[in-house]
Amino acid sequence: MVNVGAQTPEQGRLAQDFVRFAVEAGVLRFGEFKTKAGRMSPYFFNAGLFDDGNKLGRLAEFYAKALLASGIEFDMVFGPAYKGIPLAATVAVELARQGRNVPFAYNRKEAKDHGEGGTLVGAPLKGRVLIVDDVMSAGTAARESIAIIRAAGAVPHAVAIALDRQEKATENGQDVAHSAVQYVRQQLGMEVCAIATLADLLLYLSQKGGGAEMSAHHERVLAYRQRYGVNEGSSS
Repeated sequence: MVNVGAQTPEQGRLAQDFVRFAVEAGVLRFGEFKTKAGRMSPYFFNAGLFDDGNKLGRLAEFYAKALLASGIEFDMVFGPAYKGIPLAATVAVELARQGRNVPFAYNRKEAKDHGEGGTLVGAPLKGRVLIVDDVMSAGTAARESIAIIRAAGAVPHAVAIALDRQEKATENGQDVAHSAVQYVRQQLGMEVCAIATLADLLLYLSQKGGGAEMSAHHERVLAYRQRYGVNEGSSS
């Protein structure tokens, strides 16, 4: 299995560039936000705010560079509806621009009852499939994608996400020791490539100038990590 937990200097620089881009684009925000798990988080990552051609193109470039640097092998790209659809399409375009041309496909939430019918659009699912999504909170979307890919006779091989929150997942309303990313790696046996992690965000905040406000953001994010963070030693 490719070790995507230990960063190379190149991956570290890419992660810092991505965090900076996400903050400047207003996609990564600080304040008080309620997560799906019901926690009050001091930061929020909303990939839906990559909402123009320039932002989406740069996001795809970060995905492509992170994937190529990770060494993960895959034969095609799959985007789970709905957020994963534009991500898969633009990442496939960017990968081709960088010399790695692969097919892509996505699913519909509801089966089409006319024309070609079915729930899948694009290239036939085959070989080792890379799932592209924004974040992974509980691994639910990944499991749904895995079922679709396996039903088509292909192999769900890896997942690419923009940000790994590196925090405990919840099961039946209770915190568990592992994160959603760790679950996918360890229990489902799949590779996970994240452009950046919570640790990268903390490094950015610690190095960023800006006085008391930035320092306060760092303190709140660090306190959140200390409360909900997972053991990094088992995250790779």
